[in-house]
Amino acid sequence: ATALQLGGKKEELARIQTDSVVEMLRKRYLNLHFEIVAMSTTGDKILDTALSKIGEKSLFTKELENALERNEVDLVVHSLKDLPTLLPPGFTIGAICKRENPHDAVVFHPKNYGKTLNSLPEKSVVGTSSLRRAAQLKRRFPQLEFRHFRRGNLNTRLKKLDEKEDFSAIILAAAGLRRMGWENRIGQILNPEDCLYAVGQGALAVEVRARDQEILDMVSALNDGETVLCCIAERAFMRHLEGGCSVPVAVNTMLKDSQLYLTGAVYSLDGSDSLKDTMQTSINYSQQNEEGSSDDAQYVGITAKNIPPHAQEAAETLGVELASLLLSKGAKHILSVARQLNDAR
Repeated sequence: ATALQLGGKKEELARIQTDSVVEMLRKRYLNLHFEIVAMSTTGDKILDTALSKIGEKSLFTKELENALERNEVDLVVHSLKDLPTLLPPGFTIGAICKRENPHDAVVFHPKNYGKTLNSLPEKSVVGTSSLRRAAQLKRRFPQLEFRHFRRGNLNTRLKKLDEKEDFSAIILAAAGLRRMGWENRIGQILNPEDCLYAVGQGALAVEVRARDQEILDMVSALNDGETVLCCIAERAFMRHLEGGCSVPVAVNTMLKDSQLYLTGAVYSLDGSDSLKDTMQTSINYSQQNEEGSSDDAQYVGITAKNIPPHAQEAAETLGVELASLLLSKGAKHILSVARQLNDAR
């Protein structure tokens, strides 16, 4: 193929993300021509319903995957956090690019510039459309009021915050704001003590047809080893807990001196009940690929051809073991209550 079609969502942030992947590919494959096919997805159309209420796992991905299946596009760019931990058969994540800052950020109403969540007046209203953020922040900042803030593209959300007086601040992913070039709106980055982030947050994933060896080989050049291993651990943790958009599951990962650290937590909707723990595992990068190991093994929906399989396996095991630990302490109860409450809303 001399021309490759990339699918991505239409809205501005998604376009920026897709463009950045095209740029990385262009630098590596000078003789190839790339075309971007922009699509709308269900998740972008139903804006007035909370994600956790729609209940459809593949909200932002179905339309893109259909195009991939029909060979209308060769690869699709997603925010990794939109991708379910179980992909439909025939698809795989062929690359995960270097992660942008994965933490959550506070964007303040202009009248609160220079403040932090702690210095906002009592009973100030803070907006978020995420159960995970709300659960943790209610627990951490009981003096504030957290209310649902309508989803939508970043421009609309910031405009809504600035022009009305309803909210003192809203919580968004730092990665999106940075990619849009709006770093100056970030009033505070929430550290892991305040708020753990979502599984896969801040990372871009390239989804391809699992049997497409040529394309898999090509996109594997985009893999960032550290990001891949962190995200495998996070996704394995989430999958083993059977968490999704409808329950507050949060993580924080770090790879340092060949040790992969994973902190994972589950919360009740109001944050009053929670379980949190940290585990670590050794990651040995230098070991060569084992003889006879299948190059195409999938780990939680990811086929990272150029990352040593034993390292990916260690990351996956870490996620599963941390989830098992939380389950043994009663995570299932917290999650099922959260799910029931959320369904009843």
